[in-house]
Amino acid sequence: MAITKDVENGVGMHDAQGNEVRQPLVHQNESSADSQGSIWMVLLSTAVVICGSFEFGSCVGYSAPTQSGITKDIGLSLSEYSVFGSILTIGAMIGAVTSGHLADFIGRKGAMRVSAVICIIGWLAIYFAKGSVLLYFGRISSGYGIGVLSYVVPVFIAEIAPKNLRGGLATLNQLLICGGHSVAFIIGTLVTWRTLVLVGFLPCLLLLLGLVFVPESPRWLAKVGNQKEFTAALQKLRGKDADITQEAEEIQEYIEDLRTLPKAGIQDLFQSRYIRSVIVGVGLMVFQQIGGINGVGFYASEIFVSAGFSSGKLGTILMGSIQVPITLVGAILMDRSGRIALLMVSASGTFAGCFITGISFCLKAQGIYMEWVPTLALCGILVYLGAFSIGMGAVPWVIMSEVFPINIKGIGGSLVTLVNWFGSWAVSYAFNFLMSWSSAGTFFIFSAANAATIVFVAMVVPETKGRSLEEIQESLNSSK
Repeated sequence: MAITKDVENGVGMHDAQGNEVRQPLVHQNESSADSQGSIWMVLLSTAVVICGSFEFGSCVGYSAPTQSGITKDIGLSLSEYSVFGSILTIGAMIGAVTSGHLADFIGRKGAMRVSAVICIIGWLAIYFAKGSVLLYFGRISSGYGIGVLSYVVPVFIAEIAPKNLRGGLATLNQLLICGGHSVAFIIGTLVTWRTLVLVGFLPCLLLLLGLVFVPESPRWLAKVGNQKEFTAALQKLRGKDADITQEAEEIQEYIEDLRTLPKAGIQDLFQSRYIRSVIVGVGLMVFQQIGGINGVGFYASEIFVSAGFSSGKLGTILMGSIQVPITLVGAILMDRSGRIALLMVSASGTFAGCFITGISFCLKAQGIYMEWVPTLALCGILVYLGAFSIGMGAVPWVIMSEVFPINIKGIGGSLVTLVNWFGSWAVSYAFNFLMSWSSAGTFFIFSAANAATIVFVAMVVPETKGRSLEEIQESLNSSK
């Protein structure tokens, strides 16, 4: 059975001649919205939940500036620190798998509360650790928390925001992830690894406190049949004087139609009508990870030391300084230049950045032009990170949300998120061993993977800019 309405593009209606006319499902009276100016609760709610996005970024960025301090104080070997760096993604994979069920069972706010508490426990374990066991426990706990947050935060924002604000508000999720990552990079060069725990601890407290003041997702309340709280939450989000009658009716109609669809299973993803969506979504996540981002992100400080710097502080500060502004540029260009253009520019840049870094380590291995090695390595890493931030960081997640039809979006999104976190774990765990084998070879491998990304994007990925979800599905099905 095919559903004829979705929250992004509207309700399928027909005129007297039988032609389809679309009315937006996520809709509010434009004049009412403009005259009342009642978006402050949506903005407040978004500001609260993106504390979870900042937490995500700070967790991922924590291991880059702390490697030398932790290995010295705790006495970890290379393999033990590789476990510490990569075990975060094991927890995140578990969180990703359970996130959908958790958010459906206890609500979006409930899932974020659970995640924040688990992250707090994880950070406390890291702070008080005297050996590897407590470090590992803290890291995997934090990983579980951000695995859930990586799903729930963007879903919550999409479910509370008016359609005309959804795109802009959704970009805040990625911006705050980069912000948390950058702050962890920069502050980590200035304080001890135990003090750096505060960068991840404080956003969790803010998230817990802030959730007291924001409403639950109206769509989740409608889904579970809580009519009274559904109406109250929607009214609170749209303003006390706003007329929510039409929007409330449309949400209820959508929920009823959604319930008529057969429950999708993982095996349904491999039907012929869905397989290209799976290839596009999973493929982009695979190429995002094998391009080396988490190896570079987790162990940036040691990369710079290997290249000849006395410490990794300068490099990690510069990395932290460029991420947010370049991600902001990418967010602005996404609906202007299109997804494909950003991906092609981004993959070309990551290819160049890895190749330059590989050349620097090749020169070091040959013992020639040694004075150029640190500068080339720094330039290569900054080119790589800047290029990644403008496209390959955010665009795969945007396309993932667009290519899956609504009846399998949940199971498809879970699969893609799991693949992403598995790839993150594999690269972050193997990175130190690859660098021990050959620093130049490691970055040439990443460079080849980024070159393959260019080919994949050019041949497989559809342009989704300015197209309805139905048009995207028609394009995917017609090109099989």
